[in-house]
Amino acid sequence: MSALPGAIRQIGYVVTDLDQALASWVELGVGPWLVIRGLPMRALYRGQPCDTKLSLAMSNSGELQIELIQQEDDTPSIYTEFLASNGPGYHQLAYWAEDFDATMKAIEDAGWPVVWSGGDGYGVRFVYVEPPNSPAVPSTIVEISELTDAQAASAKFIRDAAANWDGSDPIREMGG
Repeated sequence: MSALPGAIRQIGYVVTDLDQALASWVELGVGPWLVIRGLPMRALYRGQPCDTKLSLAMSNSGELQIELIQQEDDTPSIYTEFLASNGPGYHQLAYWAEDFDATMKAIEDAGWPVVWSGGDGYGVRFVYVEPPNSPAVPSTIVEISELTDAQAASAKFIRDAAANWDGSDPIREMGG
């Protein structure tokens, strides 16, 4: 797995009802959740342009960030593909790459196809890749995100909010 940069930093779940999913995670003691609704997403899906709208929620459990993703339309995407074949649930492992270009070269050399990519308009480049279909690989999708100063600050903010959470104000809506 030398193509992957360091530790798993995030796990992602695709959901059909963000509010219900948030309530379930809060019941497990995870929070607070920072929520962005109606985020326009422009990406490439299996090589084709894709414009869709997402709602996202993020929190931490210890050092691990958890992301909940709800697509708000039925535009074909990596998320609708997953929902059609699996229903809602665990979707991806994510790594944050300090040297995104070198990591992408290693991913390419490993032969892992890119199935979802974007970020040029968001300040953080990201890709979803499909690792080899093997029982030894615990995820069908692996996300690689560029670890910029802004992303590192955002991750620290989310991690610190969870570390100091007293159970109040579990859902915190952010601008989208």
